Amino acid sequence: MAVIGSGPAGFYTSYKVMSKIEDAVVDMYEHLPVPFGLVRFGVAPDHPDVKNCQDKFQEVAESPRFNFVGNIAIGNSDSELPLQSLLPHYDAILFAYGASKDRTLNIPGEGTLKGIYSARAFVGWYNGLPEYAGLAPDLSLGEEAVVIGQGNVALDVARILLEDVNVLRKTDITDEAIQTLEKSKVKRVNVVGRRGPLQAAFSIKEVRELVRLPNVAFHPVDATLIPKDLKSLDRPPRRIMEVLLKGGNSLVSETPRSWSLDFCMSPTSFNPDQTNEDKLGNVAFEKTSLHPSPFDRSAKAIGTGEKIYLPASLAMRSIGYKSEALPGFDTLNIPFDNTKGVIPNDFLGRVVDNQKDWLQSATATPMPGMYCAGWVKRGPTGVIASTMDDAFSTASSIVMDWKENKPFLNPDGNTGLGWEGVKAGAAERNLRRISWEDWKRIDAAEKENGRKVGKEREKFTSISKMLAVLD
Repeated sequence: MAVIGSGPAGFYTSYKVMSKIEDAVVDMYEHLPVPFGLVRFGVAPDHPDVKNCQDKFQEVAESPRFNFVGNIAIGNSDSELPLQSLLPHYDAILFAYGASKDRTLNIPGEGTLKGIYSARAFVGWYNGLPEYAGLAPDLSLGEEAVVIGQGNVALDVARILLEDVNVLRKTDITDEAIQTLEKSKVKRVNVVGRRGPLQAAFSIKEVRELVRLPNVAFHPVDATLIPKDLKSLDRPPRRIMEVLLKGGNSLVSETPRSWSLDFCMSPTSFNPDQTNEDKLGNVAFEKTSLHPSPFDRSAKAIGTGEKIYLPASLAMRSIGYKSEALPGFDTLNIPFDNTKGVIPNDFLGRVVDNQKDWLQSATATPMPGMYCAGWVKRGPTGVIASTMDDAFSTASSIVMDWKENKPFLNPDGNTGLGWEGVKAGAAERNLRRISWEDWKRIDAAEKENGRKVGKEREKFTSISKMLAVLD
């Protein structure tokens, strides 16, 4: 099986397939020289416990039936490996490459004013993702910041902006991020959502952590959006509402830094500063009302026409990620739903043909040997634990199909060579494969560099620096 993507979805699916099919061999393709996807580049640096799943991934990768094929991107350019070149050598392909783009608001000022960033880019930057090494966010433009969106990523961004730099200094956040945060002037962060607290996507852990942040005050929420009888709620939302109502221990009047959750506000434009037309000055919102009720978990936000302006010199857009089709899908007739940003599947991980009613899984036909897992399967939602459950579901489908002798790729027989059959084509394109042993050398170098400055690791933020360790 070829697995495209080395994040949690790819590793958890591989683990289950390898444990259930005795002779299964997995080749995992990753476009970066380093593995783990969003565990490395998305999890907040001050949440090291969330990264403990890497221990299980390490165990999977140490198996003689697992091969890491790092630094090899799948695509059609001269520096990429065509997807089509993999097919003759495998029984199955698992697409587990996640969501590489972030959604945009498409409102005036979004792409022109200085001080507006994608939360995905900001998170990638402080976590050392090479793609965003040159982001250079300017956090010294002013004291007010607005984060648009109320998921866990939005709360991560707010916490990083408000956290004591000396706390972050001990984590695996990049040195450049520390230097930038030291110069930050941000003292007030508004985390804004279109709907209310009962519809917000953040978890209890994230909001509790922010509320309890030392020397940072939490502005009271609009209590009219919270049911008076909390006992009527299920336990998870009830606990969140209790945290919001209780608030923090620091008073806004006595604390230099603060944050708020601002509900029922839909962004309409980013507006320039009056003294500098190139710089963000405020964000305009339309007040919304929730129908049928603010206490309905699936309530819809309806614009009221009332405008609200929040001063801001810094804005972060955090409204979700989106997967894209891989180059080569069209040639191989592999479907992709661009609207939903997912590979059409039977909800159990089997890729299905591209008929318009693919959501009606009873009428969609599985494509032999094609599977998907993670965000490219179900959309960019959930945490690592839900990705694990999703991956195990796909793995069960693969195992069931194999044991029931369902059709796979190359029904007339493939080469059975896997990476050994692919590597000649990679060499012709001057592609350099990074093995698991190579990654362990990069890993050791990062940890050694971190030890010198009193932290777990100092990540390499460029591919050239990662490869230099091996040379």
